[in-house]
Amino acid sequence: MAIQVKLLDHSHDPTRSLYVAFRTAYSSLTPMQIVERIEGERITREQMQEFIERRLETGHSSPLEQVWFEFGISGVSRAFSHQFVRHRIGISFEQQSQRYVAFKKGEFPYTVPETVRRAGFAEDMERLLEDVGRLYEKMLEHDVPAEDARFVLPSAANTNFKVTINFQELLHIADLRLCTRAQWEFRKVASLMRAEIHGVFPELARYLQPKCGERRMGYCDESHDDWQRCPIGEKRPHKAALFDGYRAFQAYLAREERKRLRKPKAKMTQQEALFAQEAVSLTDKQLLERKLALGQMYLMDIEPLRDEDFDVISQEQVRER
Repeated sequence: MAIQVKLLDHSHDPTRSLYVAFRTAYSSLTPMQIVERIEGERITREQMQEFIERRLETGHSSPLEQVWFEFGISGVSRAFSHQFVRHRIGISFEQQSQRYVAFKKGEFPYTVPETVRRAGFAEDMERLLEDVGRLYEKMLEHDVPAEDARFVLPSAANTNFKVTINFQELLHIADLRLCTRAQWEFRKVASLMRAEIHGVFPELARYLQPKCGERRMGYCDESHDDWQRCPIGEKRPHKAALFDGYRAFQAYLAREERKRLRKPKAKMTQQEALFAQEAVSLTDKQLLERKLALGQMYLMDIEPLRDEDFDVISQEQVRER
């Protein structure tokens, strides 16, 4: 059974909701006065979006909890559902029950992973699940309650969800589950949720990225080996590069201080030379202020994620680079 995700409902106007929430925190105006200005067209959509983007850059995220989405999800395995329900803050679930839903004739939908098919075990798995179905049906015929007969049903058995989730939690799910290290089913579901949002609110969907995305952390915090294997890893640095850059810049500042005090200094490293090239015309105060900017310029050469990257992320088997 194919995985399906459908956006069923959502906040009436997420951009307006976010703007009113953010502006309430940063304005002497009441929420009602802010809404009056929006309705009077004194504030444009572009102005609202620009203001929201500036606030998000500061890390102020609580207004995101006031924007919600409802999804219908079907054709996912119980192996997936065990992971899905671990997300508990900002999300509410209703899941198809194996206690109240009895599968007629012992026929239940299930998922066979592509790796199992490629290894040549698909027929073996299907025969096994047919045997499970026959045992399940036999138990029901002998008055074993469905809530007990379900004990034989496997993690491969499919289930359905209706969920309501706020935007903050949706971003958190995307952070973790769009990462190529996440289980393939979850990557597929998260990609489909993002695609549904993109079809209605592309200005919000662009924030739904793996945690290494240019609109999220901007770097990979997984192991260096995993970063090297990741097919989109070349588009963003590993966290080790940030530490190396910070140390290089601190070393450059120390060298400049020794120079000022006319103390001898050793030969510059390549990274320090990059900083020196950029910083030659800056004052000490400007150097300190631009520490992070310089690090990003030379050590965090982040490319934006494109649609084809999300196609890679949603594949069952992620190719290595």
